[in-house]
Amino acid sequence: MSRVIAVVNQKGGVGKTTTAVNLPSALATLGRKVLVIDIDPQGNATSGFGVDKHGLEATLYDVFLGVFSLSSVLIGAEQESLWVAPSNNDLVGAEVEIGAVPGRDSILRRQLEPLRDQFDYIFIDCPPSLGLLTINALVAADTILVPLQCEYYALEGISALMQTVKMARQKLNASLGLEGVVLTMYDGRTNLARQVSAEARDFFGHSVFNSVIPRNVRLSESPSFGKPIFLYDSESRGAKAYLSLAKELEKRHAERAGGAGGSGEGEGGERLVANQ
Repeated sequence: MSRVIAVVNQKGGVGKTTTAVNLPSALATLGRKVLVIDIDPQGNATSGFGVDKHGLEATLYDVFLGVFSLSSVLIGAEQESLWVAPSNNDLVGAEVEIGAVPGRDSILRRQLEPLRDQFDYIFIDCPPSLGLLTINALVAADTILVPLQCEYYALEGISALMQTVKMARQKLNASLGLEGVVLTMYDGRTNLARQVSAEARDFFGHSVFNSVIPRNVRLSESPSFGKPIFLYDSESRGAKAYLSLAKELEKRHAERAGGAGGSGEGEGGERLVANQ
């Protein structure tokens, strides 16, 4: 059974899609079978894997409207053992069109169920908002992964996100947990980055991954070539950081499965919500 992880932060420009592309790519590099579901109408994760989002016969828009099944829109990425469920700007209309549909909050979860045994990991790249598409991701996911940029006001807005998560847990998905918080755009030469890192670790505790994602030119360039960093420059600092994050993620899962800190996931989620 795969682990479904929603990559979510309602702020834009925090490294969310960069993480939703390169962490799955790192896991595929380690031999894992991975699916990335792009429910952001901007379609940046789709194009980040080299898929032409303007020339698609079917996308997540068609899945949400019930025209196609999720399995029928999957596209194999260039990287072996990695698949993409694509989206484009058509998805903007989905929230309006399904607004009155019964069970609209759990459309994605129902579509995902037949696929869960086919992958080791399923990542959902969420839009930078807390609307119906993001709610669908929270209902479908086992856990959330929160990219947090090492910039001024980094922790601002997390309260709104956690209130949405709390609502989703109370009403729609009681088992939703916190996968962790990953620090992005980190520059250890600046006092600000070190300060944000310290504040995040003080606030989120062990939920913050030890692996941090640095500011890296090659990491910023790779989307324009339609390639994850591992196909663009596997020796770059960005690639090494995401590979480290993937290994840390797998180590945490192994520890939980073995009973070492097995309740940490749920406790982390409860503690994070309780701090708001």
